[in-house]
This record gives sequence, C-alpha cells and structure tokens, in this order.
Amino acid sequence: MDAAYISALAALSGSIIGGLTSLGASWVSQNAQARVQQLLTDKNRRQELYKSFIEEAMRLYGDALVSGDAEVSKFVGLYVMLSRMRVLSSPHVIEHAEKVIHVIADTYFEPNMTLRDLRGKREQIDILRRFSEACREDVKGRQLP
Repeated sequence: MDAAYISALAALSGSIIGGLTSLGASWVSQNAQARVQQLLTDKNRRQELYKSFIEEAMRLYGDALVSGDAEVSKFVGLYVMLSRMRVLSSPHVIEHAEKVIHVIADTYFEPNMTLRDLRGKREQIDILRRFSEACREDVKGRQLP
C-alpha cells in the first residue's frame, strides 16, 4: 500500500472518530440537561399542586368549623387535586392528603366552633402539619443529580 493512502485513511479515520466523539458528548450533555429540566418542571408542578391543596383545604376547614352545611360540591376541588397527586406524588403525601380530606368532612358533622373554642387546641387547628411535612420530604427527596 502506498504511504499516501495510509495517511489519507488515518486522517479520514481520525476525522470520523473525532466527529463521533463530539456527537456522543453533545448527546450526553443534551440528555443530562433535558433530565434536569424535567425534574425542575416536575418539582414546580408538585409545589404548585401542594400549595393549591393547602389553600383549598384550609378554606374548607374554616368553613367546616363554623358551618354544618356539608355539600359534596365543596369537596370536588380537593378530590381533583388528590387525583393529580396520585399521578405526581409519593404514596406518603397521598395518604396524608386523604386524611386531611377526612378530617374536614368529619368536622362538618361536629358542632360549630368559635375562635374561643379552638384556643389551646393546636392539633385541631393545624390539620395540615403532617401533610406539609410529607410534601417537604417528597420535594426534597427528588433532588437534582
């Protein structure tokens, strides 16, 4: 074989290997960036969902404390959020969300309360504590790589 052919083949092989290496590095980098972006998007979606659930649950709980008017339509929003959590969240979060909904429903059937009645009953007021802690663990548990 002629030395010119060997040089040309070596140059061509080097170019192909260099190109494939560059392509592979680009692909790995893009893949990692896409994964990080997906994790950030998922985290933000869960945080917004948890925020909405907390706001709606406390609104309904406040209503349940002062009213005995338990209507199914009042719970639709909470159950929609619970269903979304079943897709996005850990079982631990879902378990605590279900407990919150049950506490709110049960509260509608208890005698109405005033602020004076609630004084000193922290556990009865802070029904979202364990749910909030579960949400924090869920969001913190799925950290970026």
